[in-house]
Amino acid sequence: MDQFGTIACIGFDRLVNGACGDKGERRTRHVDNPSYLTPSSPTLFRLISVRFGDTNVIAKVGATPVNFMVIDVETANCDLSSICQVGIASFGDGILHDVWESLVNPEDHFDPINVSIHGIDEEDVQFSPTWSSVYSKVNLLLQGNIVVSHTVFDRAALLRACEKNKLAHCECRWLDSARVVRRAWPKFSRSGYGLANVASELGIQYRQHDALEDARCAGEILLRAMTETGLGIDQWLERAKQPIDPSMALRIIRDANPDGPLYGEVLVFTGSLSILRSQAADAASVAGCEVDAGVTKRTTLLVVGDEDIRKLAGHGKSSKHRKAEELIAKGQRIRIIGESDFQRIVGQ
Repeated sequence: MDQFGTIACIGFDRLVNGACGDKGERRTRHVDNPSYLTPSSPTLFRLISVRFGDTNVIAKVGATPVNFMVIDVETANCDLSSICQVGIASFGDGILHDVWESLVNPEDHFDPINVSIHGIDEEDVQFSPTWSSVYSKVNLLLQGNIVVSHTVFDRAALLRACEKNKLAHCECRWLDSARVVRRAWPKFSRSGYGLANVASELGIQYRQHDALEDARCAGEILLRAMTETGLGIDQWLERAKQPIDPSMALRIIRDANPDGPLYGEVLVFTGSLSILRSQAADAASVAGCEVDAGVTKRTTLLVVGDEDIRKLAGHGKSSKHRKAEELIAKGQRIRIIGESDFQRIVGQ
């Protein structure tokens, strides 16, 4: 079996048996035809039905050409390098081809607010590989391919985790499926382009905040966009770099840049930053953010000073940090990241 098929078998085994002990069962998927466990030749094509929630996705396993890979991660805390789960889905010939996922021991603390979102905690990952151990598989899958992530956060998390562990960055071509969505469907051009909302609008069923489910969903959305627009994957690599409205390419940016990677985010800074707040606000504006002074019901992104993260390690958080977590607990979608992660994202 080819290299990807070998790793896919590991992934499908996790789909059948769950992630880690009893708690892993909450992320178990069911394979209707487990015949993939039988060894086969590299050129044998087999169709199996993989059930994701209430959705049946036909996956072709074998020597199908892979057009693009989709990756998603979950993190243990607001430091994007604290990856605790990674999921990868490959798509070829317009269908889901293979899947692979792994829990990851981030060797870092788990913030209760993150656990409340994805349900993964220290106990789940105590026997899981570290990022240094699992990255060889991740790199093998992504290297040289077109790699899709929904928004820039997952890409930034990979880069940060590799920097933290002194690993070489994966050489691949990145495509942000959120930028695709904003260009493919006018009604999502300024808001509503998150995975859950777009999936609901397109009738794609999936379970949120599971790395493999998020990756699979983002891939399905990209396929819909390609069908809707008639643009292929290589064309979308170029179109995603262009303004949403190409006729506005030469306009002067005065407010939040609508073509920035973070457009639609309402951002608040908290803690001690390494640069002046005014400089950080300017960078956020160019990246597409609206910058607010305090956390409100409109806030979608909280950037915490790195020094505060290292010093507090989840304790004694600022009033803005605590208020953001209170709103998250009530169902508001707010992402909390560190300053270094923010700088990496706006610098891309």
